[in-house]
Amino acid sequence: MSEQPDHYFTARPASEAERRRQVVHLAGRDVEVDVAAGVFSPGGVDKGTRVLLDEVPDPPDGTHLLDLGCGWGPIALTMALRAPRATVWAVDVNERALDLLRATADRLGLDHLHAVTADQVPDDVRFAAVWSNPPIRVGKAALHDLLRAWLPRLDDAGDAWLVVAKNLGSDSLARWIESELGLPTGREASSKGFRVLRVRR
Repeated sequence: MSEQPDHYFTARPASEAERRRQVVHLAGRDVEVDVAAGVFSPGGVDKGTRVLLDEVPDPPDGTHLLDLGCGWGPIALTMALRAPRATVWAVDVNERALDLLRATADRLGLDHLHAVTADQVPDDVRFAAVWSNPPIRVGKAALHDLLRAWLPRLDDAGDAWLVVAKNLGSDSLARWIESELGLPTGREASSKGFRVLRVRR
């Protein structure tokens, strides 16, 4: 059997990292970030994430915020730059991605950003906002498990903002969240083949 290529949802990518820095535009400024092979969208901010960041309101400051499936960190970094008094949790299974984000956050002095695996987030933390470009390609069952674990952790006034490609089931996912989790889910925006969903507590 031939060796399978890495997926961005691999915990320990086997490929060469080919680590490098590049400048991207986040939170209204140019930011130098660390990127590498073996993580999602190593060439820069992907189209779906850009659509999400263009549509979401500023995150509530002084609260707990979550980037679910953070990759090298464009969403978490935007949260941290826009909400300097918040505690930002950036969660991913990919250890290379977390290392990249930690390096970028350290260089930018964002000590309120914590790039961690899921088990490192304290169980009692509730989130005022969850932003995510969720890993649709992990498969429907794994994706549902992920959302079932995290969306109920919104605080009483919290919102989750998810970006999903229309052709990858954005509308069916919205219906599933409402029926399975009982959380009202609206289609807030559509752009470039993506839907932005807003999930309310």
